[in-house]
Amino acid sequence: MGRRLSVVFDSSALLAITFEEEGAEVAARALNDGIISAVNAAEVITRYVDLGASEDDARASLSAFGLEIRPFDEALAITAGLMRTSTRKLGLSLGDRACMALAIREQARVLTADRAWATLDLGVEVALIR
Repeated sequence: MGRRLSVVFDSSALLAITFEEEGAEVAARALNDGIISAVNAAEVITRYVDLGASEDDARASLSAFGLEIRPFDEALAITAGLMRTSTRKLGLSLGDRACMALAIREQARVLTADRAWATLDLGVEVALIR
C-alpha cells in the first residue's frame, strides 16, 4: 500500500499552490508527507482542464506535486456516503467527504483551505492552510 503518511490533501490545498494563493507555502511544506484521494485528484485535473490545460499538461501538473494518489475504493465510498448526514449542513461535496474518509482510514490529518471543515467533529484533525 505504500508508505504511511501524515497528511491527506484536499484539492483546495493543491490549487492554492498552483495559483500561488494565500496558504500556498503552508501546503507546499506538507507535500513530502502527503497523499490524495483519486476523487480529489480528479477535482484538480478538472480545474486545470477548465482553465484550458492540455491533457499532458494537466497530468504533468498533478504529477509534479509528487503525491501518492489513493484509489477511492468500496470502503471509502461507504464511509464518505455515511458522512452525508453529519456534513450536510456545511454543504460538503462528495470530493470533500472522499478526502475526509481517506484521512479517517489513514489516521492522518487533512490539509484544506475550507474553513468550514474545522467545525466538523469526525475524529480527524483538520489543518487549515489559511
